[in-house]
Amino acid sequence: MVYRNDVSNFKSDLLFMTKTDILRQLDQLDSLLEDLLFSLKPFSEEKLNQKPSEDAWSALQVCHHVLLAEKGSLAYVKKKLSYNPKLKKASLSTVMRQKLMTTYLSTPIKVNAPEYISGDALPEQSKLEEVSVNWRAIRADLRAFLTNSSEEILDKEIYKHPFAGRLSIEGMLAFFEGHLQRHEKQIRKTLKAIG
Repeated sequence: MVYRNDVSNFKSDLLFMTKTDILRQLDQLDSLLEDLLFSLKPFSEEKLNQKPSEDAWSALQVCHHVLLAEKGSLAYVKKKLSYNPKLKKASLSTVMRQKLMTTYLSTPIKVNAPEYISGDALPEQSKLEEVSVNWRAIRADLRAFLTNSSEEILDKEIYKHPFAGRLSIEGMLAFFEGHLQRHEKQIRKTLKAIG
C-alpha cells in the first residue's frame, strides 16, 4: 500500500503524501471495493441479507456499515473545512495514532461501532445493486473532493477518527483501507456461516 505507516525514518519535518499519492491510494481503495462487490455477485439477495445469528449482521449490513463510515468521514472533513478552521499540522503523534489504528484493524479484537453506523442505521433488507451504486457515488464524491482540495490540507490533522483521534487525509484513507479489509473478512465468514 502507498500510505506511510513506518515511523522509523521520522525526521523533524515529516514527509506527507502529495495529491498524486493520495489519488493513487484512492485508486487502490476503489480496486478493493470493486473486487469485493464483484465477489458478492454470485450470491442471491436472500443470502446477502441473511444473518448468521440474531445478533449478527448480514453481508449487506456489513457493507452498509463500511459505506456509512466512509460517507460520515467525508461529511465530517467537508464540514470542518467549511468554516475555514485553524488546522494543526500532523506530527509524529499523528503518525503513531495512525499506526495504532491500522494495527488494531488487522486484529480480530472487536470494538462496538458508533450507533450512527450500526444497529438501526443498517437496513434489514437491501439489494447489492443499490449498495454498489451508493458506495460508488460516495467514492466519486471523495475523489472529486480530493482532486479539488488544496495540497495545503494534506499535512494537517483534518479528520477525527472515533477511537484514534485526529488524523491527516492519509490517515483517513488508511482507515478506509483497513476498515474495508477487516469487514471483508467478516463478510466472508458471514457467507460461509449461512452456507
